Amino acid sequence: MVVQGFTVDLNKPLVFQVGHLGEAYQEWVHQPIVSKEGPRFFKSDFWEYLTRNEWWVIPLIWLPVVCWSLSRAVSFGNTIPEVVLLTVFGILAWTLVEYTLHRFLFHIETKSYWGNTMHYLIHGCHHKHPMDGQRLVFPPAATAVLLFPFWNLIKLISTPMTAPAVFGGGLLGYVMYDVTHYYLHHSQPTSEFPKNLKKYHLNHHFRVQDKGFGITSSLWDKVFGTLPPSKLAGKSR
Repeated sequence: MVVQGFTVDLNKPLVFQVGHLGEAYQEWVHQPIVSKEGPRFFKSDFWEYLTRNEWWVIPLIWLPVVCWSLSRAVSFGNTIPEVVLLTVFGILAWTLVEYTLHRFLFHIETKSYWGNTMHYLIHGCHHKHPMDGQRLVFPPAATAVLLFPFWNLIKLISTPMTAPAVFGGGLLGYVMYDVTHYYLHHSQPTSEFPKNLKKYHLNHHFRVQDKGFGITSSLWDKVFGTLPPSKLAGKSR
């Protein structure tokens, strides 16, 4: 299905075109088009609708689940300080999941038809159209499916009594990640910390796309040696 010399027509639905690029896909997808108008993905209006989400849907849907999980932790006999500590641990665990997914799954190199197609759907579309505001946060239906393996992972590393708080913290970390990600692309921060975080993330999009995988912080980039060159140079001065 890979076609030599294939050219993507941006005026037609993209998802089933990009696979034809073969090895040329990696170069194509990392040449961003800066426009708030996102492309059409599918010919079907139903599937197209499922690819679009407003950012506020994420906290609206998932914060009640976070509150329910934390209330369950309290009902299991955990004290409030214990729940807070477990929640913080869950948030920290999410930041590692965030980094790992971004580095090893979202930036996997593909060249087959279906590999390119799946990569474009998962993350390539965001690098090609980084300012597409309706495809920046993760679709809630997909998140709901992924919560099952995430819950099973939490059960492996915690006890039945502590699992709800760790799960709630991890889910809260995810909500913070998606909202922060949207903010970094579509805000004009004035204070120092968010300005630096925005610069750090946009550096990943427009300058060094194989470094700087952290969204909510650069913690794991520092731990695993994937800080962008500018950050490394700054530390050596």
